[in-house]
Amino acid sequence: MQVTEESANGLERKIVVEVPAEKIDDAVTKKLHSIAKTARINGFRPGKVPMKVIRKRYGGHVRQEVLGDVINESYREALEQVDYRPAGMPAIEPVVDEGENSEPSEGFRYRATFEVFPEIEVAPLAGKSIEKKVASVESGDLDEMIETLRKQRVNWVEVDRPAKTDDQVTMDFAGSIDGEEFDGGSAKEAPLVLGSGSMIPGFEEQLEGVTKGESRTVKVSFPEDYRATHLAGKEAEFQITVHAVKESELPVVDEEFAKGFGVEEGGVETLRSDIQKNMERELSQSLDNLNKQAVMDLLLENNDFDVPSSMVKDEIGRLRQQITSQMQGAGGTETPELADELFQDDAHRRVKLGLLISEIIKQQEIKADPDKVKEAIETIASSYEDPKQVVDYYYGNAEYLQNVEGMVLEQQVTEWAMENATVVDKTLTFKEVMNPENSGDAAAAAGT
Repeated sequence: MQVTEESANGLERKIVVEVPAEKIDDAVTKKLHSIAKTARINGFRPGKVPMKVIRKRYGGHVRQEVLGDVINESYREALEQVDYRPAGMPAIEPVVDEGENSEPSEGFRYRATFEVFPEIEVAPLAGKSIEKKVASVESGDLDEMIETLRKQRVNWVEVDRPAKTDDQVTMDFAGSIDGEEFDGGSAKEAPLVLGSGSMIPGFEEQLEGVTKGESRTVKVSFPEDYRATHLAGKEAEFQITVHAVKESELPVVDEEFAKGFGVEEGGVETLRSDIQKNMERELSQSLDNLNKQAVMDLLLENNDFDVPSSMVKDEIGRLRQQITSQMQGAGGTETPELADELFQDDAHRRVKLGLLISEIIKQQEIKADPDKVKEAIETIASSYEDPKQVVDYYYGNAEYLQNVEGMVLEQQVTEWAMENATVVDKTLTFKEVMNPENSGDAAAAAGT
């Protein structure tokens, strides 16, 4: 077998591989003889079909199979000869003799075009600065979380007065545009907390002062960017009939309140302790993520190298599949065709980081610390009803265990970077780390 390096451009490589004709012919003949032993052709007894007939009937198909096998085998051997580490699958095309000066080939020749992994020299971190976020759960954070939980368990009590902000109004409403009702614009016995921003702008404000039994007309304009495009920018009227006005009554933080969150013994003291532990666990995970992000940003800033486009393309496909699955899981019946450009930057970053982290792990000979892996699994399991069952499941599932080991390796790379760079602590509050304004329900941070 002859291998010729044709070109090298960036990470792209082209090689021409020539396989001797006799190797292909021998493999074809061998397969045809195997077929001849069991072939059934009209006019011949099984096993007695002349090779000439077998070759005519099956020769073309068998040769294509052989060429596929030969390409796979010879490609692997060729890579060993030229000492390349391919990134992704090659593009294969047959090479035919062209031109007056070309020498006729005595075998099968093909061109393999592929990309190789980049050679990465990890830049030193000495003198580089990393901002490390630190925070703790203070008593005020715990009090605020319990207050949030109280609001989740609010009791609504009917009152005989005009409605005001933060009251709940129970009502029937029917919406119309140009005198005609529209789909989704009507409801019966619908509860609405005034000031919650649940309805389109201007709707809730016009219900200030309504009383039980009152009917009122509310006029609003749908926003130009309203999700239902057939309503966007249009003016509408809603006929409102109020059935009740209620004010909130927050529960007392007592033993019964604690039992509502699964605390059977220890009352409020145990509830506060459980919530604080959950908050501290979530805070620790969020800090780890923030600090890991800072390290990854620094590594990317200080290490510049080409990334195989084939790997980026594969990552784009994975990201697209994830988003599509999420959209379908959210109830979407039809998912739009998402362009590659939407995922290009994220995919490029992920691939580059993956290559860089792998190189650091290799150069620094970092191994996943079994104690850290165990700690990570136990942290995951702690939020489940039966932690031991979850721990056993992770250790009994190779794929899940490998995922955790990957997380631990990334954390160990983060620790390595902080040991080699200059670390500057930045103290944040619990709120600043968890950012409940953007992450949704604040109680989610407590894990309750």
